[in-house]
Amino acid sequence: MTKYNLEAQKRELFGKKLKKLRRQGILPANLFGKTTDSTAIQLKLRDFERVYKEAGETSVVYVKVEGEEKDRPVLISNLHFDPITDLKLHVDLHQVNLKEKVTANVPVEIVGEAELIKTGEAVLNQSINEIEVEALPTDIPDSITFDISGFKEIGDHLNVSDAKVPSAVEITTDLDLVVVSLSEPQKEEVIAPPVVEGEEGAQTTEGEPAKVEGEEAITGAEKTPDSETSKAE
Repeated sequence: MTKYNLEAQKRELFGKKLKKLRRQGILPANLFGKTTDSTAIQLKLRDFERVYKEAGETSVVYVKVEGEEKDRPVLISNLHFDPITDLKLHVDLHQVNLKEKVTANVPVEIVGEAELIKTGEAVLNQSINEIEVEALPTDIPDSITFDISGFKEIGDHLNVSDAKVPSAVEITTDLDLVVVSLSEPQKEEVIAPPVVEGEEGAQTTEGEPAKVEGEEAITGAEKTPDSETSKAE
């Protein structure tokens, strides 16, 4: 099993000053746990991205905080992004006890192919992207797979109860929920725009000005009255 490691330092900057850290390639973080005080730390963004790409939020990561003797086993629990730039702003690290069960959200992975989808006779609907499980931190699976190769007709589906997980993992999401299903493709209804009778028999589509033959278009600028002919009597 791969062991994921990160080095961290205690953080002394907060609030608006965090922009300075981010410009230096540093990711602000908060380390918390059931039996530990919340600790403000910082990580090298490049190192975090490398580990996060492989570990995700389901694998234990061992964080070595500068000045401490032991590594802290954590799960990456919440990564905050800038909604406009998608820049990573902050991450929460949940320190865990490797001998105590925790709950975690495990990504759903769809595998296999259905012939009806390949021929365009059906579309695949995925209703659930994550399934909550309870297990020891080191037993949490990376993903839970659902094989759709057995789908043969419209209405075929798989529920949470169809998930196959190790015996050490308990699913806590409602087992009756539908995860993925086949349905008919939606047909796009083409609606012709309403026709409105315009002046002098001219026809227009709703919301557009009538164009009368022989009449030149007049812009807002050209509608300005001439100063010599618009004087009040």
